[in-house]
Amino acid sequence: MYNLSMGVLYLVATPIGNLDDITIRAIKTLFTVDFIACEDTRKTGQLMELIRKSLKNNDLVIKNLDVDNKPVLIPYYDEIEFKKLPEIIGQMEEGKSVALVSNAGTPLIADPGYKLILECFRRSIKVISIPGPSSVICALNSAGVTTNQFLFLGFLPSVKSKRIAILKELYSVFKNTLKIKPTVIYFESPHRIVESLSDLMDVYGDIEISLVRELTKIHEEVIKAKISKIKNNSSIIKGEIVVLFTS
Repeated sequence: MYNLSMGVLYLVATPIGNLDDITIRAIKTLFTVDFIACEDTRKTGQLMELIRKSLKNNDLVIKNLDVDNKPVLIPYYDEIEFKKLPEIIGQMEEGKSVALVSNAGTPLIADPGYKLILECFRRSIKVISIPGPSSVICALNSAGVTTNQFLFLGFLPSVKSKRIAILKELYSVFKNTLKIKPTVIYFESPHRIVESLSDLMDVYGDIEISLVRELTKIHEEVIKAKISKIKNNSSIIKGEIVVLFTS
């Protein structure tokens, strides 16, 4: 049971590139909560100002919304998660409402927040998810891969030996499995993508994969080809990258 005298934690999905992807419910939540716990206060502040400008210019109309309300922005990222946890929980125990956002997309997906959710459950604080953009689902839908089963790995380790160990373990688990052949999805950074794809090819061979980059942005691109061809494409070293392949 939730303690109704306490505030609520809202998990609010924000655009991964295109501002038009934000939902009406997300906007209403962001402009009515008391605090916003954000991965980067500058980016969240910029997002709030863009939304506020659209509302004031009547590019976007939401009735009975106070566009001048400015929730307090609280920095909340991996390195300070434990330090900020008591402050955020304390505000909700006093009846204040808090929205949790990441820099882009759905909170907690390869982003901080798990510890905060657990603490909310321990203290009977209600948690409500406000769904919206997710680069994982967006990439899965557009990559030309099977979608009925998928395995998301987040970011692979930056250390080569650890990255290869995970890929080998994955290969070992699924190579003799007849019933389960999920699409594997992982995030990768532009400066590490070529090395990461080389490691993937060393373990799985020169298989066909899908590489999706800059989702919902002007230069959005979906490349579906063998690893050897993709890793020699100079465009893949730019933007946010999602890699997908069949295990």
